[in-house]
Amino acid sequence: MTEHTDYRHWTWSIAEDHILHLTLDRADSSQNSLSREVLEELEQIVLRIERERPQALILRSGKPGSFIVGADVSEFSGFTAAEEAAIYIRKVQQSFLRLEQLSLPTLAIIDGPCLGGGLELALACRYRIAVDDPATSLGFPEIKLGIHPGFGGTVRSVQRIGALPALQLMLTGRSLSAGQARRNGLVDASVPRRVLANAIKVFLQNPPRQQQPGLGQRLLNSTPLRPLLAGLLRRKIAAKVAPQHYPAAGALLDLWREHGNDPEQMYQAEAESVARLLSGPTAQNLVRVFFLQMALKNRGKSAAPLRRVHVIGAGSMGRDIAAWCALQGLQVSLQDLDPQALGRAIAAADKLFSKKLRKKHLIRAAHDRLMADPGGLGLQRAELVIEAIVEDAEVKKKLYQTIEPQLAADAILASNTSSIPLEELAASLARPERFLGIHFFNPVPKMPLVEVVTAAASAPEVIARGESFVQQIKHLPLPVKSAPGFLVNRVLMPYLLAAVKLVEEGYKPASIDQAALSFGMPMGPLHLADQVGLDICLSVAKVFAEHFKQPIPEILTRMVAAGQLGSKSGQGFYRYQRGRKKRSWKDWQKTPADPQLTERLLNPLFAEAQACLAEGVVSSADLVDAGMIFGTGFAPFTGGPLHYLQQRQEAT
Repeated sequence: MTEHTDYRHWTWSIAEDHILHLTLDRADSSQNSLSREVLEELEQIVLRIERERPQALILRSGKPGSFIVGADVSEFSGFTAAEEAAIYIRKVQQSFLRLEQLSLPTLAIIDGPCLGGGLELALACRYRIAVDDPATSLGFPEIKLGIHPGFGGTVRSVQRIGALPALQLMLTGRSLSAGQARRNGLVDASVPRRVLANAIKVFLQNPPRQQQPGLGQRLLNSTPLRPLLAGLLRRKIAAKVAPQHYPAAGALLDLWREHGNDPEQMYQAEAESVARLLSGPTAQNLVRVFFLQMALKNRGKSAAPLRRVHVIGAGSMGRDIAAWCALQGLQVSLQDLDPQALGRAIAAADKLFSKKLRKKHLIRAAHDRLMADPGGLGLQRAELVIEAIVEDAEVKKKLYQTIEPQLAADAILASNTSSIPLEELAASLARPERFLGIHFFNPVPKMPLVEVVTAAASAPEVIARGESFVQQIKHLPLPVKSAPGFLVNRVLMPYLLAAVKLVEEGYKPASIDQAALSFGMPMGPLHLADQVGLDICLSVAKVFAEHFKQPIPEILTRMVAAGQLGSKSGQGFYRYQRGRKKRSWKDWQKTPADPQLTERLLNPLFAEAQACLAEGVVSSADLVDAGMIFGTGFAPFTGGPLHYLQQRQEAT
């Protein structure tokens, strides 16, 4: 094989059979992304292929287990005007179009994430083979950045798999496994890695017919039906997110409705649409959120990964923590005095494993990693012990005095406390330097943020290992200082209490929640309080009352005393059935938002966020914003509460 390294990011290799092997291995990066320089080199390569006319082209990645994660998001801010962005996007589209129109067979080998621009590049090839591996995923996540596909993806995805599946993929931003992509036609084959070489030979020797959508999908792309389907999808989206806050979905539907049967016009309109969205505030703020997420993901990577975790407490939090850790490959022992609680925990873990893993041998392997441990046998071998028992300082301290003598010399003890200052808990420990807080949010599988809490005596290497553990289990570690409520609960609690006080004043819960939803929050504060549990809210409120002299609304105390704990008891500020909010006919009528209610709800949240930054609970405004977005779902399109305040001040 003759290899040429004439390019910085691409390797051009010609085999004896005149097949070109083109490999992307972006320099100075652990992942392949489509930077301007990568795409400029690809443009030169396509022109060279047109001249030299190899027998076939095989496109693959030089990064093990990773194809292309998309466009280089860091370059999104490099455009000074929408017109400049549109010109650049059109240039990339033309390069992909030349690749698509090559007269020779072109085959993309997808091994690992194939997202955004990476999927658009793969779709420009004639054939696609995906490696059937858990790491392989295909999708268009652009909607999460406030844009939609721009390198021809809106055209080719509809051509390959049909209008409805393509739109659903682009509008949701979700990813497909290799098998799912094969079933819906996004790839031509899904094969185990061990037979990949043979699959490539078969494809080149006997090229299959290119797949096309069925008749039904082709009809949906027709001029009479596009407006109907676009209208239906628009209504479904509007029920979940406010179009004025997230305009990309509407822009995508407009683009497809107007130009769905005219690829040439759609390419042009696609470029102009993405360019407009890129210059808008939503995309700019969501790109900011993307980098906040990446900054958290990169914390703690230097520490060695853990192997054994012991969780004490099989309540809702403890069992979720244990199951999630086992799902991510750790050996986990779960301790509780109540055998029924352990039984419920194993049953809940089975649901999680079945949902996430699907394959029987993987589910069985995850169960093998999770051990019900009523006697605490796993304590002595655990590298990390996570306490997740009742939120009572005295009960926790008694537990620590019992278990600390049993821990290995280098083991770490962590509390999942949601509000108690760690110094108070550490007073009972002989080795407080091995103690920290690792505070998860409920539900653990869905909430990505974990507060890694530093106490006064916590050793730096212990904090580093705590952050590494959180990163290891695919969550986001947020470093916070030990203080009442830490960051997220401290900022969130005044917001929730403000909502409860409004109920006491006579406002309807639906009106209060609608004010928050209209601002852009993912859930109203009273609905959120019901989901968290009113008993937990009351427990945290008592800590706040003690430390910040903040009165507790009487209605909250009365509701908890009456057993009205929220969704888990069936009754809170709303009624619930099987954990889901019951709706009366009145609930279906939209309640108009009251601007005064919005101000009264959010002003305490903003004030507390500013106070946390001023007091050094976290070290930067970016961390405040990241904590509130990933810990509470605070309206991502704003860029976070402090960023929102800054933008509002600049606007005035």
